[in-house]
Amino acid sequence: MHRFFISQPFAEEMQIVGTDAHHISNVLRMRVGQYIQIVSSDRVTALMEIKALTTDAAFVRLVRRIEQVNEPSVKIILAQGLAKGEKMDFIIQKAVEVGVNTIVPVEMEHSVVKLDKSKAGKKVERWQKIAEEAAKQSKRDIVPKVTNVMNLNEVLNSFADSTKLMAYEGETNLGLKKALTAIQNIEEILLIIGPEGGIAEKELKAAELAGAKTFSLGNRILRTETAGLVSATAILYETGDLGG
Repeated sequence: MHRFFISQPFAEEMQIVGTDAHHISNVLRMRVGQYIQIVSSDRVTALMEIKALTTDAAFVRLVRRIEQVNEPSVKIILAQGLAKGEKMDFIIQKAVEVGVNTIVPVEMEHSVVKLDKSKAGKKVERWQKIAEEAAKQSKRDIVPKVTNVMNLNEVLNSFADSTKLMAYEGETNLGLKKALTAIQNIEEILLIIGPEGGIAEKELKAAELAGAKTFSLGNRILRTETAGLVSATAILYETGDLGG
């Protein structure tokens, strides 16, 4: 069933406008009497019946609230080193599907991609739209935020209170499972993933100085578009958020 995020507080009767209304009427070709799911700005999830359609609005009425929570108990902030081509699109889409809460594009020393401010702003707009579509498809209760592009120091300062983990191919002693086991009462994890060129020595030192623990993903070297998704999935598995 199709899910829509509505930028207004929940009410038993609501009006959907803009691109979502167009999508309901002209793309999905839905009709009066059909059901959709909505998530309101105050995070109420509900099953709604379409009561009327106009050229630019859909009017819906409550059938029942949906009490099931689809968000992980652990908040994962994925600080992803900028990747080239369409890899960032893929990373953002799949990270949202898996359950990541926030995605931070990070320009790092060894990033192949370098964005000026105007290009970065347009990229973030595109990535946020990808996140919203992925959130609808995967029945998320929120649309994960894609932040502005930051450098690593800005990331470390912005999420200073988070538990910090960094995937690092030079780590040989501590695997992700052991790193998680050593953390008590995990609530929020800043997961740092380097770009195609890897993590520079000064970035490693800055992260460690900020309290980050480096961890290994095993003997095989994963591409940047794989490492974050594998790490996030493993974290959610270890914390009981993957169906068991």
